[in-house]
Amino acid sequence: MENILQVENVSKAFTNHVALDDVSLVVPEGKVYGLLGPNGAGKTTLIRIINHITAPDSGRVVFDGHQLTAEDIVNIGYLPEERGLYKKMKVGDQAIFFARLKGLSKAEATKALKEWFERLEISSWWDKKVEELSKGMAQKVQFIVTVLHRPRLLIFDEPFSGFDPINANVLKREILKLRDEGATVIFSTHNMASVEELCDNITLINKSHNILTGNVAELRRRFSDNRYELGFEGDAKQLVATIQPMVRIIEPMGTDRDGISRVRFSLNAPDDSREVLAAANAAAMLRTFNPLLPSMDEIFIRTVEDSNSQLQTPPAL
Repeated sequence: MENILQVENVSKAFTNHVALDDVSLVVPEGKVYGLLGPNGAGKTTLIRIINHITAPDSGRVVFDGHQLTAEDIVNIGYLPEERGLYKKMKVGDQAIFFARLKGLSKAEATKALKEWFERLEISSWWDKKVEELSKGMAQKVQFIVTVLHRPRLLIFDEPFSGFDPINANVLKREILKLRDEGATVIFSTHNMASVEELCDNITLINKSHNILTGNVAELRRRFSDNRYELGFEGDAKQLVATIQPMVRIIEPMGTDRDGISRVRFSLNAPDDSREVLAAANAAAMLRTFNPLLPSMDEIFIRTVEDSNSQLQTPPAL
């Protein structure tokens, strides 16, 4: 798999503030890549560097195999968190104006925009003024303008802000469709549930440093601490007593109305599962055996807190 973007040892400082400190990441082509972090972590600065809005103090950004230049920006679509539309202009006229800035002719822009407006069910807004639109409506227009010229790399900064759940799902569907059609997406958000739904890989930045990078599914497995849940029918006390010497932590979860009892536990090692299952099967009738994967929200909080603790610990003398 080719990498469309590489950030190599990028640092950026402003007056009395280090925004990025030796940050590196690699974005595979055709994937949704989550750029995560608390407020003030350095995400927006990195996005601005990738968009060639500002330059790094050191390090470099490689786009499609070469160092990023201003000419590459036509292949990047950027939807910033702070949106800006001209309130007195009509929606259709403004969308055409922005599309022409991306290199489309008026005829090309009009045709493509009409298709997108129909696709997102906003054709009736074409002749309305921007000031008549809600925040969510305006955001739909800006989303369309961002993706209209089919850039190879799309960067969305909090794209679901202002949307109700139904329209947020519409936008998620369109983002995944763009990915499936070959676009690469960098997706910055504080909504970790959306990260689990959309992102293939993530980088987590905290206090100007990259503190976690990886595939979402692999990270959830890595942070699971070998925790599992067992569903069974039978004597719960007997089953717990049977497997307790073989596991690190055990937590009975009670019995549901279908008579299925559940117990959660941590294995000492993943390979111990067969031994635990064999012992449990001798003590009760097993119904389910599932890994307990942490949410991305839990991973985010745990990693940031650990990072903050390490940054605050004074060096040993």
